[in-house]
Amino acid sequence: MIALGIFTFMSVLDGSIVNIALPSISKDLAIPLNQATWTVIVYLIVISGLLLLFGRMGDVYGKIKIFKIGTIIFTIGSFLAGISRFGLYFLLAARVVQAVGASMTMSTSFGITTSNFPASMRARAMSVIGMFVSLGAIAGPAIGGAILSIFNWTFIFWVNVPIGLIAIVIGIKYFPQDTIAQPNEKIDYSGSTLFFSFVAVFFLAINAAEVVGFQDIWVIIGLVVALLLLAAFIKVENLIKFPMIKLEIFKNQLYSISLTTAFLVFAVNSYTNILMPFYLQDLRGLTPGQSGLILMAFPIANFIFSPISGWAGDKFDKELITLIGLAGLMLSQVGYLLINGGSPYLLIILTLIANGTSAAIFQSPNNALTMSTVPKPLLGIAGSVTALARNIGFIVGNTFATTMLFLGMSHLAGRRVLNYLPAHPDYFLQAMHWSFIFAAVLALVAFALTLYRMLKRQVLQKYIAKN
Repeated sequence: MIALGIFTFMSVLDGSIVNIALPSISKDLAIPLNQATWTVIVYLIVISGLLLLFGRMGDVYGKIKIFKIGTIIFTIGSFLAGISRFGLYFLLAARVVQAVGASMTMSTSFGITTSNFPASMRARAMSVIGMFVSLGAIAGPAIGGAILSIFNWTFIFWVNVPIGLIAIVIGIKYFPQDTIAQPNEKIDYSGSTLFFSFVAVFFLAINAAEVVGFQDIWVIIGLVVALLLLAAFIKVENLIKFPMIKLEIFKNQLYSISLTTAFLVFAVNSYTNILMPFYLQDLRGLTPGQSGLILMAFPIANFIFSPISGWAGDKFDKELITLIGLAGLMLSQVGYLLINGGSPYLLIILTLIANGTSAAIFQSPNNALTMSTVPKPLLGIAGSVTALARNIGFIVGNTFATTMLFLGMSHLAGRRVLNYLPAHPDYFLQAMHWSFIFAAVLALVAFALTLYRMLKRQVLQKYIAKN
């Protein structure tokens, strides 16, 4: 579990930690900032595009084997990414290597956990993975800021190398014997290509929408092409003998509901990740280091309450625990609505703690419920779909939060706004509150789905796998 947790943390962290280093990378490599952002975009596209492929490979060739290879590739990519003298294209290539390794570890971690722990301990095991996922996602700016205050940006990548080597040694020594769920099946490379193309086009269109808006013709074309690629992928998967993902897995209502609520929760948490740094640095005038310290309240609360949530999920009703977590998540979004230009920092910290605690309470039991519905031969691909839902939740949440913030400010200003307006802090506050209202609505939808799942538990019990 230690090796699984470490690599889950690092692979998720490297999707967010680079953001704070982008100005330094831009200056050091003498490139425009918009080119430097490709170090983030490429990483997220490659990870998400390959998750299903490696999940399927885990079922066919062995999940632990794929995870071990991924840890080695990620560590090599991290070392290469820290070599600055070869320029942007070398850095992007290194980020691709990193992303391949990260995708291999992300796609198999849930399957390994599920197959190696009994149902009575599964929520606690999932809590460890969930704890490191949340830490990696939220703690990026704070950890990145701490590293940059002492070293240059290359150490953001190099810090992974010694940790990676330790995790590799632990994995070699303590990982159990691998089990191959589907040794006689084949890999669907045509479906993999279509799915990767869908993810790449979709992410590029969403990324462009943050800058030019969803009404732009090229954004619209990109989203249409992405939908066509997704339709082609679904058609291919329904026709071939050995599909990359057996689509009947989504007919399992318990799995689909649990997956959808996880996606919504990660999208909601992205609002905090995007909006609060703007609030603290632009409106309140704090330094990145000071705002990072305040924002650490979220991951610290998440870290503390994840194992508690896992224990509670194993001892009590998982459905009830997830419902309590979602109720807290809705209330924490309301807490952000109470924050104004002169709010005491204690209120902000308490709201962040409530948000992090609620997310932790929800996550571990929900992950255990999600994977409990999947038969053993499909654990690898199901785990990769769960990781994919998490990644898409981050991307969609980030995009919606940014787009809604600046659309709101543009509406109030009567013109297009793409940056904070120092002369009108009230515009930012109003737009921020509108954005958090929408985040609360997303949390309400997740709550309603979970309540339905709880009320229909007798009907949905038939979907639980006998693993």
